[in-house]
Amino acid sequence: MGPEDLSAALAPLARHTDPRLLVGPDTLDDAAVFLLRADCALVQTVDFFAPIVDDPYDFGRIAAANALSDVYAMGGTPLTALALAAFPEGTLPLRVLSDILRGGEDVVRAAGALVVGGHTVTDDEVKYGLAVTGTVHPDQVMSNAKACVGDVLVLTKPLGTGLLATKMKAGTLAPAAAAMLVDVMTRLNDVAARAAVALGVRCATDITGFGLLGHASHVARASDVTLRFDAASIPVLFGAHEAVTEGVSTGGAIRNARYVAPLVRWAPGVTQAQRTLATDPQTSGGLLLAIPPARVAEYLARVDGAVRVGDVRGRQEYALLVD
Repeated sequence: MGPEDLSAALAPLARHTDPRLLVGPDTLDDAAVFLLRADCALVQTVDFFAPIVDDPYDFGRIAAANALSDVYAMGGTPLTALALAAFPEGTLPLRVLSDILRGGEDVVRAAGALVVGGHTVTDDEVKYGLAVTGTVHPDQVMSNAKACVGDVLVLTKPLGTGLLATKMKAGTLAPAAAAMLVDVMTRLNDVAARAAVALGVRCATDITGFGLLGHASHVARASDVTLRFDAASIPVLFGAHEAVTEGVSTGGAIRNARYVAPLVRWAPGVTQAQRTLATDPQTSGGLLLAIPPARVAEYLARVDGAVRVGDVRGRQEYALLVD
């Protein structure tokens, strides 16, 4: 669902508080964090979706990496996962489901966690994902509510997965670009998260379906700050700019752009391609972190592909500035 519809659906629900709930739904964060004892908290999340690639094994890997990312975004370590799968009855061979599940299990094992069970239903459309449980020390929780004025914004993966996945499903994406796309979407955010925790970073979110600016707006709201982005420094996948010029679009990007429209001030020099990519829905995207300036150089040295993309400022008229 788009952020507008989701917010509307959640609005009538009662809010319940508990001192053990360190991170709950109010800040629209990536996962819940629940205190078990003074030195340990649970991190819990769930994520599933329909295939964005044709290969069943790759789909399973991508969906698993995407679900695990929510635990990493909170500074946590994944422990167990429950598989969620919807599969049509009698129209696809069961080996397709086996390949999806195998891909997911391979990525979960690579994360040092275990798939311990799951649930399946019949459906006309294939869907797959995970409910993941992890742990984090309560003093090391990263959340979208802890950005501080003066922090530097760092992004750990390039944008453009939504646009390029659309091209790939249409059969118009070059093989080299398709391979790079799958590599990015199956890459875990474990190294990026561990480096952040080790350096004392306390603000992060992962960039997924709401796009860079959608998730950034949640950071701005939860932290009561304004985030400024340098459009030219935001990394993008090979072929993503070309996809925009070719007219490739997604319904998710349109919904995301509508959601952030009243929240963002675009500088006159920002191109349409840069605007589109900033709202492109990502699958298994990177982490967006707010890092204290003194720690930025060391973080960039530890995490391949991480790029400085902006900074955190005091709250202004707009939650987001794109220059």
